[in-house]
Amino acid sequence: MTYILAIDQGTTSSRAILFDGDMTRVGTAQQEFTQHFPQAGWVEHDAEEIWSTTLAVCQEVLANHGVGPDQIAGIGITNQRETTVLWDRETGKPLHNAIVWQDRRTASICDAFRSEGCEDDIIAQTGLLLDPYFSGTKVKWVLDTIPGARERAERGEVLFGTIDSFLIWRLTGGKVHATDATNAARTLLFNIHTGEWSPEICDLLDVPLAMLPDVRDCAADFGSTELFGGSVPILGVAGDQQAATMGQACFQPGMMKSTYGTGCFALLNTGPDPVASNNRLLTTVAYQLGGQRTYALEGSIFIAGAAVQWLRDGLGIIESAPQSGELAAQADPAQNVVLVPAFTGLGAPYWKPDCRGAVFGLTRNSGPAEFSKAALESIAYQTRDLWEAMQGDWGSDADVTLRVDGGMSASNWAMQGLSNLLGASVDRPVMQETTALGAAWLAGMQAGVYPDQTGFAETWALDQRFDPKMTEADREAAYARWKSAVAAAMAF
Repeated sequence: MTYILAIDQGTTSSRAILFDGDMTRVGTAQQEFTQHFPQAGWVEHDAEEIWSTTLAVCQEVLANHGVGPDQIAGIGITNQRETTVLWDRETGKPLHNAIVWQDRRTASICDAFRSEGCEDDIIAQTGLLLDPYFSGTKVKWVLDTIPGARERAERGEVLFGTIDSFLIWRLTGGKVHATDATNAARTLLFNIHTGEWSPEICDLLDVPLAMLPDVRDCAADFGSTELFGGSVPILGVAGDQQAATMGQACFQPGMMKSTYGTGCFALLNTGPDPVASNNRLLTTVAYQLGGQRTYALEGSIFIAGAAVQWLRDGLGIIESAPQSGELAAQADPAQNVVLVPAFTGLGAPYWKPDCRGAVFGLTRNSGPAEFSKAALESIAYQTRDLWEAMQGDWGSDADVTLRVDGGMSASNWAMQGLSNLLGASVDRPVMQETTALGAAWLAGMQAGVYPDQTGFAETWALDQRFDPKMTEADREAAYARWKSAVAAAMAF
């Protein structure tokens, strides 16, 4: 048997998924790791714990299925994007906890550069807004804050990477310092038009070019690891949302996917030409294969599945995520409770890092069912925000069907509600592990055991299509309530 090992290093857990030669999932191992919140708005991970859990789940899934290194054609890596690690070139030891994509500590840095008129040039080169979300200002913060870090970085003693780079470095025993174009495109340091690091922006943020990884195609040689009993090549890398885009076979311009995990991320394939957004969306790299970049418009929602986690861990009104849909179905239809889940600010298209969450429309009868319904609806409302912005930027009148994946896509209640509020069809695939599948496909294609884009697209299979069941009048009235609630939360 020939296998592909996919590493899916996410925001709350590390997973290893084993696929066979037919792209069938054979087994999965998963370990959660600690979330650190040292101050309000700060989110950190221990990079050593990320590494140890990643290594452990890989070893576990291989051992559980008796797979040896000679049976693994390649490793594909997909990862939480923008999360930032700086480490010592010689020892591999991190200088500081990994600063997570959700972290807002660099808001003042972004404000300062924005007041100096730097944002337009940054948008023009990177396709990104000047926001704490991205890696560049996180790197600057570490270099400015950790004693001696900047001097060491300028001497070439410190390396920067997103999580994929850190894992590649550890897997290859410090032999390979590399990333792929999709992860590079999320750093605020990468020119998406030239496909190279931007000397101008690196100079602006005081980030030495020498600490940046080599940028490669998504399907490429990223070295090999000896940690599983023999040499195994690393052949595919993509940021989690781009991996899901490929896993959903969104290879044609106009195809759109939305992934519902901790956050929600929608990508619209725009083809070989980048589309500048007039609606504060991101222009980014969807994938790079054979040296050719394909671009996307992306909208990022910071809180999606995390709203359900809040119901469970913060309010204690559910014991498990699936209960949220069951509870929401029991809500009083006469109540219009609206939750704006700006727990870590608002993402696209608002980009308000200082906004905080709010609940509107409460009555004496509002209870757990209404809160559950409001939490799930908030995800649909935020997706509608992205949908409308993308349609405006893309300029196409063609009907777009949204392909969905991620943990929350398993909820029929949530997906029907999403279709209702979009007024469009929502397609859920049979294989919902699209992020891991995308990483596996990259490695398998590079290894020559999986088909090319056309052949892979033909394997995509529909599980269920959700069509809208809400009248246009009700849909627009509900969306108007949402817009009013967001405006009120931002004004608070």
